[in-house]
Amino acid sequence: MPAWTNWSGSVQCAPTAIIEPQSESELIDAIRHSASTIRVRGTGHSFVPLCAADGLLIALDQYQGVVSIDASAMTATVRAGSKIHQLGAPLLDAGLAMANMGDIDRQSLAGAIATGTHGTGRTLGSISTQVAALRLITASGDVVECSPAMEPNIFKAAQVSLGALGVISQVTLRLLPAYRLHEQTWAEPFDDCVARMDERIAQNRHFEFFWVPQHDVCAIKTLNVTELSSLSQPADEPAVEGRLARYIGEERIDWSYRIFPSERNLKFNETEFALPAQQGPSCLTELRTLMQTRYPDVAWPIEYRTLAADDIWLSPAYGRDTVTLSVHQAAELAHRPFFDDVEAIFRNYGGRPHWGKMHTQGAAELSALYPQWEAFQQVRRQLDPHGRFLNDYLRQLFGVV
Repeated sequence: MPAWTNWSGSVQCAPTAIIEPQSESELIDAIRHSASTIRVRGTGHSFVPLCAADGLLIALDQYQGVVSIDASAMTATVRAGSKIHQLGAPLLDAGLAMANMGDIDRQSLAGAIATGTHGTGRTLGSISTQVAALRLITASGDVVECSPAMEPNIFKAAQVSLGALGVISQVTLRLLPAYRLHEQTWAEPFDDCVARMDERIAQNRHFEFFWVPQHDVCAIKTLNVTELSSLSQPADEPAVEGRLARYIGEERIDWSYRIFPSERNLKFNETEFALPAQQGPSCLTELRTLMQTRYPDVAWPIEYRTLAADDIWLSPAYGRDTVTLSVHQAAELAHRPFFDDVEAIFRNYGGRPHWGKMHTQGAAELSALYPQWEAFQQVRRQLDPHGRFLNDYLRQLFGVV
């Protein structure tokens, strides 16, 4: 049987078949004629077994590209297998850009939507909030088109769905006029960073930082829209050493899609939780104490980002302005019990786990965190009454027996 492994090596599976449809008709035909369970993989950047399949595994690598762009409406419809990094240039050619992106752009668009992938910015939502409409293939092979005006309940469920409703075929994105960003990075002592955090979150379109335990210093990054096309006089940057040098770069200006992503050459595993925004500083301080006292050998940083509240049923930012804290460990090193102790802290602050990153929560805990949990499950049962899009991991997550 063919084998598949995710990016970090934390997930392996042996599906009975892996197929790569090149058209929507091929995708529909595969779903209709499969007698097994079905999962869809993207680029494998999830650290949990969302894509693990013992039946049919669908890869959309051959189903990519822009279908259409409406410059006047500022929307673009793209095939679900398209990688985020492939969209920037054709959108720029049309004078358009995504409102926000994460700091990795290798994911497939459908996978990023399914897991609620996000960037940073207190007034900006996840990539799922940029979705204007979706085209979904259900377990019966039927095509469902959904948007806020058409099948609105299906749309709210499908904006972050974990791939449990069916296979997304096409995504229509709501866009902005193309814009340039000015990136600045610098290092600052932990206490100084925390003291000025609220001020900087308010003053910058994008604000984030990494607390780097090796130095007990924060590597801060801000991004802001600019009318300039280049820097007239690049600033002299002080030299930085050790792990901190990975997060401090030269000041720069470029089109947004070139500024957002960062290189991720080293493989790691990750856990991330979304907290009420006001709880972020206290939680971060507690995590710092944990790492300094119990896990002083962990060299990987904590990433701190912001996210606007939204109304997407399974979004970690549902109903509340949010901060996200991400904790990492090298892929070749054991991440437990470290991640377990980190998760215990997150739970005490009402944290909701990132759907694509490591956590141990199941249906009992998750249903208490998401007011629209049962509404999502009703849509899931409506579209997939026999659970054809569920694997063992999702059955445990949803409490399906």
